Amino acid sequence: MFSEKIIQAKNTALQECEKYFAGPDNTAQHNTLKILNAMRQVKVSDAHFNTSTGYAYDDIGRGKLEELYAAVFKTEKALVRTHFVSGTHTLSTVLFGILRPGDEMAAVMGAPYDTMRTVIGYEKAAAGSLKEFNIGYRQAELTKDGHVDYDSVKRCINAKTKLVLIQRSRGYSMRPTLTVDEIGAICDFVKSIKPDCICFVDNCYGEFIETKEPTEVGADIMGGSLIKNPGGGIAPTGGYIVGREDLVDLASYRLTSPGMGGELGASLANNRLLFQGFFLAPHVVAQAVKSAVFAAAFFARLGYITTPRPNDKRGDIIQAIELKTKEKLIAFCRGIQKYSPVDSFATPEPWDMPGYADQVIMAAGTFVQGASIELSADGPMREPYSVYMQGALTFEHGIIAAMGAAQELENLG
Repeated sequence: MFSEKIIQAKNTALQECEKYFAGPDNTAQHNTLKILNAMRQVKVSDAHFNTSTGYAYDDIGRGKLEELYAAVFKTEKALVRTHFVSGTHTLSTVLFGILRPGDEMAAVMGAPYDTMRTVIGYEKAAAGSLKEFNIGYRQAELTKDGHVDYDSVKRCINAKTKLVLIQRSRGYSMRPTLTVDEIGAICDFVKSIKPDCICFVDNCYGEFIETKEPTEVGADIMGGSLIKNPGGGIAPTGGYIVGREDLVDLASYRLTSPGMGGELGASLANNRLLFQGFFLAPHVVAQAVKSAVFAAAFFARLGYITTPRPNDKRGDIIQAIELKTKEKLIAFCRGIQKYSPVDSFATPEPWDMPGYADQVIMAAGTFVQGASIELSADGPMREPYSVYMQGALTFEHGIIAAMGAAQELENLG
């Protein structure tokens, strides 16, 4: 099944990483207690697990779930809905809810993720983009080592700047992921220049990596996807927005309509899946982080550049591996797919995904289609042909799938 070289690299990498696994486990214990205390505080009951229909006014399950999210993320309000089709849809809802024609937004971590560039519309024309609504855009470039350039951020902020976008994860880049403390420092810096500027954090892939969240260190509003970290591998779809009440309300008017906002919206998915997934999320995130730490050491031993390294402080669940050629990128993803529990017989190929400038290859044999908290790997077909591996419901699967990807690379020769 696996060559002796790969088995030996696996054993050595596990020995090397053993000392780093206590960190994610301790964080999971802290965050599990945080969620458990919040569930006790808001008094979650099985009465909150039922579905609703039609307008769903006074949906007690929907209301209780949002009360729970607000308590855990320590915010005034939350909007948690299966009506969000993706993380990008969730983030887009925030931007279109808050920004008005003539306003400007600034991205402080260089170019955002590919699909968010389409929402913004300045790199490439896109129907319905912020640009079409006369919303300005500025972008602060990163330093040479991939960190925030505060001088560049300062130049981006002016009287028209209403909101800054802070993308926590690396996206399809090799820059370091932001930690919560780094996000806090960015928020403080922005507020020192323009106190009324809204700090909006794209928290995708970052929930429960640390014991604090960005809304605890200065972020005014934050959003993410339920089929990433906070869904715990159980949520079937959806997204969440948490933050200041007035800002969450503005986003809710974009999701439904002005005057209605979050007051309606049927719970068509079983709410139990959303509550239970949220409860399990810290443990599942720890499994994903340990899988990423192992992959960093394992593929480094096989001669590849990996970032973060095993001992680096992590801000998300993503492990980037630089493969150098498109053939290796394709082989890696095929190996991950081959060792997936669902659709293991499928062969991933690069294709023109909506919202992406380059073709993208994705391997995701997941129980929830495309769920990034389950083990998956993807990457754009562009230099340096890096693959971005994330997730794992179990650490054991993370090890096996990484070995499967390595075997496909070895077979490629």
